Amino acid sequence: MTSFQVTITNTRETFSCRDDTDVLRAMEQLQRKGIPVGCRNGGCGVCKVEVTSGQYAKRKMSRAVLTQEEEERGCVLACKISPLSDLQVQVVGKMVRAVEARKNKTTSFDFGFMATSETSQPGKET
Repeated sequence: MTSFQVTITNTRETFSCRDDTDVLRAMEQLQRKGIPVGCRNGGCGVCKVEVTSGQYAKRKMSRAVLTQEEEERGCVLACKISPLSDLQVQVVGKMVRAVEARKNKTTSFDFGFMATSETSQPGKET
């Protein structure tokens, strides 16, 4: 078993994936969220990505969610590919807006109050 690096270009996330594991499963096992997750079995098409760099092994994919033309352009389902080299993938399809919106959210919060160093507890004199 060999591990390769997978980079999701939409979110700039990178994670390791063994050659005997599909890309979506590896991402989930490492608690990453860059590729949308649906049925995990190729029937919904939610995990559709375009491989922009690298080589991969693929299993049969449903034509109901991935056309021949898309596959010829390098689009695949992340739940149906395993890396044979380092990969760069870009989320495409119906969930791309959600992925890019999540990437652009800030993680800082302003709660609108200031904490003081002095606190009081009921039943205790200060």
